Amino acid sequence: MAKTKWAVDPTHSSIEFSIRHMMIAKVKGAFRQFEASIEADPNDLTTADISFSVDAASIDTRNEDRDAHLRSADFFDVENHPKLTFKATKIVKTGDGEYDVTGDLTIRGVTRSETFKVTFEGSGKDPWGNHKAGFSAEGTIKRSDYGLTWNAALETGGVLVGDDVKIHIEIEAVEQAG
Repeated sequence: MAKTKWAVDPTHSSIEFSIRHMMIAKVKGAFRQFEASIEADPNDLTTADISFSVDAASIDTRNEDRDAHLRSADFFDVENHPKLTFKATKIVKTGDGEYDVTGDLTIRGVTRSETFKVTFEGSGKDPWGNHKAGFSAEGTIKRSDYGLTWNAALETGGVLVGDDVKIHIEIEAVEQAG
């Protein structure tokens, strides 16, 4: 199949994360609003053009007070940095339908190279004749690398918020005509 344009189906896609809390548990959250530009042959992603833009204010951890703090200058500073972006720069096939996708991730005005493990989950026609493809991605970043360093020491030792952020992405995309 030739390289074609794909649009993300937001009702069947998600960008989620988890982070250690109080050194004893994990807190999960998601970004509810995002866009992607994908030009790819889903059977061979090595030549794909992939970019994401995430609305930082759309963060949702199921706790409005925490979400407001995450939007503040202590964390994402959404007033000055409303978008998180990713642009793929190198894609290496690592197995059948498996890839390492490296790219420039920008959070809070800081850009760093990050690599995500991506799996092509398959493709097919939906009941309305649209050709769809599914992809999963996961990776871990350090929030401190992006200037997200706010924390609080715990009386028992350690810190309130961990540094490693695990990211999990599920994308269902629909092939665009022409």
